[in-house]
Amino acid sequence: MGEKTGISWTDATWNCWQGCHKVSAGCKNCYMFSEKIRYGQEPNVVVRSSPVTFNAPLKWAKNREKYGHINRVFVDSWSDFFIEEADPWRLEAWDIMRRTPELTYQICTKRPERIRECLPPDWHNGLPNVWMGTTVENREVEHRIETLKKIPARVRFLSCEPLLQDLGELDLDGIHWVITGGESGSNARPMDPMWAIRIQQQCAYHGIAFFHKQNGEFLYEASCNWNEKLDGQYIEFGDGWMRRVGRNAAGHLLGGMEWHGFPTEG
Repeated sequence: MGEKTGISWTDATWNCWQGCHKVSAGCKNCYMFSEKIRYGQEPNVVVRSSPVTFNAPLKWAKNREKYGHINRVFVDSWSDFFIEEADPWRLEAWDIMRRTPELTYQICTKRPERIRECLPPDWHNGLPNVWMGTTVENREVEHRIETLKKIPARVRFLSCEPLLQDLGELDLDGIHWVITGGESGSNARPMDPMWAIRIQQQCAYHGIAFFHKQNGEFLYEASCNWNEKLDGQYIEFGDGWMRRVGRNAAGHLLGGMEWHGFPTEG
């Protein structure tokens, strides 16, 4: 449960279950695994959260005077809402979302192929307060976009974070929101800012909301100081160099601008 979160595109996180399994390249350095190990827990074991955490949205919705800052809720930042082990608990989670129309739930999965079989019986054209998204970190998983587009939802979104590759020309028909971001952490892989800029340009062309979260740990530079290269501060990257400066110094500006767009809900 996270009534405070550092994830800039949401207001709170709701982990109705925890634990996951790595399924693609974007999972390689997932923070959940290192955090679980730090707490002495097994990250590959999926467990239902405590009743206090599982039922937290009911509290947030009931006491808007205290929790009115919570409007958007990212579901299962420490797991995947559609992971198979959670099948016995998912109907209860859907029920909590249904009972809290004051909150907007952002579900982002790396398993979009399981969405349809896991929807509640009354889904029809989608629950009005649930956004459905999938992670697309490289071209190997671009097929997730087509799978997501077949799911009726009020808002469909893509999380291209960590962005590990130029995704080229995307078919964004039926997508309402795209998030991009570089990877952070000690083992972070660099993101060329042009990869995110190309996505931003496509979103602008198609009238799709765009949110750039962060640049990660690196900044791109066309050239480097030879002595600093020898010290390991630079790595060769494409036609230039990436210099590791840390997440805070790398910042979140893209092309010198802040991109914090959100979809317009109809």
